[in-house]
Amino acid sequence: MITVRPATLEANGIRLEPLSSEHHDGLEAAAADGKLWELWYTSVPAPGETRAYLETAFKGQKNGDMLPWAVRDLKSGQIVGSTRYHDIIAAADRVEIGWTWYAKRCQRSHVNTTCKLLLLSYGFEQLNCKVIGLRTDNFNFTSQRAIEALGAKKDGVLRNHWPRRDGSIRDTVMYSILVSEWPDVKHHLERRLKKHETN
Repeated sequence: MITVRPATLEANGIRLEPLSSEHHDGLEAAAADGKLWELWYTSVPAPGETRAYLETAFKGQKNGDMLPWAVRDLKSGQIVGSTRYHDIIAAADRVEIGWTWYAKRCQRSHVNTTCKLLLLSYGFEQLNCKVIGLRTDNFNFTSQRAIEALGAKKDGVLRNHWPRRDGSIRDTVMYSILVSEWPDVKHHLERRLKKHETN
């Protein structure tokens, strides 16, 4: 049975720092880059909601079903987003990666690939997960393409599954990567990052 514990993870000029109250202002500034809260299918905190966003993350961590990080760009020193493990099922050696968002300037860059490589490596190689899941809104087609590009397999769709910020109920698209699939996925992600370096 896995034991999930906070850790600082770093590669390719990106550092995942265990989320703390000190990240409040950096998260607000990152979310403002692109007004990301206006995307009704995301979890990005709107202005004035960052404190509550942090408290939800801390409560989930205390309860043992979440492990949140802030994403820092080491070149600029700025916080550029957030991500976390959630729906942790220790008895099944399973975590999910989600609540992921980045400042608009970092989208379509190496940031997401780096973060996923760090989180998957930590999950499979340090925590000894047997499976790592990912999920997204059925209307978040950008996220679905990004998850599929990682090499995750689509498990199915949970219909009428989860409330959105606007009160509507979403269908949730579920994906997963098994530990047996991890070597190929890791190789794929490393190749993607090399392409970023040459572009």
